[in-house]
Amino acid sequence: MPPDVGPTGRPAQPGPARTSAPRPEELDDERRALWTLIADGPRRAQARVPLVDDEGRLLGPFGLMLLSPRIGTAVQSVGAALRFDEDLPARLRELAVLTVAAAVGSEFEWTAHEAAALEAGAEPAQLQDLLDGRPPAGLTSPEQVGLQVVRALLARHTLDDPLFAQASDVLGTPGLAALVWLVGYYEMLATALATFRPGPAAG
Repeated sequence: MPPDVGPTGRPAQPGPARTSAPRPEELDDERRALWTLIADGPRRAQARVPLVDDEGRLLGPFGLMLLSPRIGTAVQSVGAALRFDEDLPARLRELAVLTVAAAVGSEFEWTAHEAAALEAGAEPAQLQDLLDGRPPAGLTSPEQVGLQVVRALLARHTLDDPLFAQASDVLGTPGLAALVWLVGYYEMLATALATFRPGPAAG
């Protein structure tokens, strides 16, 4: 079933804000270290959307990581590993993230990865297919299998034996493992965003 979409055609927001990320000057040492790791680390050069607002507050799931900084530090490390890992081709990785975003209605995740998917070679029509709940046309065989894996994991949280065998053969065990972790990671972020509903950016 296609996800709810907002007026921009992207996944809809889950509801009014419940939390607001603190400004940098309000952070204790532990949270400041995590802020620096996210805002001034490798993500900064790779991000297609701002990581902080005009007041320096971390945006989206990154601000939520400050709620529990020890866990947040581990979570962001997993995300960085997935973001820069070479076991998945860039286009498949970005299409997989957008498949999760569309399925769970995560506007932030869609916005954060839409441009990266296009830069990796995805076509606008393929992204529209994802929003409409259709398998995109024009995919390579690994991409087709990879998105079958993503949809199966989202629907059933496991793979049947034929798809597991096919994915292991086409993607390789490291690629399949990276894809499984990626789906779980972005589902987790979407759940946190839908639960805590961070407030809008300043500026």
